[in-house]
Amino acid sequence: MIPVWYHACMAMTLRLPDDLDAKLSERARREGRSKQELAIEAIRDAQDRAELKVDDVLAELMESDAEILDYLK
Repeated sequence: MIPVWYHACMAMTLRLPDDLDAKLSERARREGRSKQELAIEAIRDAQDRAELKVDDVLAELMESDAEILDYLK
């Protein structure tokens, strides 16, 4: 049986190239934050940007194809 806590916060190993790990370590030290916290923030930011791009494309399609969409209704 899998413990309930396991699904709340999944563990993962992230292997970084040495140069990126050094940059992440330096930033974490400088900002007084953990490397984990910075990695989570970066992943969330990247996901948010990707979702915004999709939303922008959909909005553009809705505008450019408005006549066709009205016709299909």
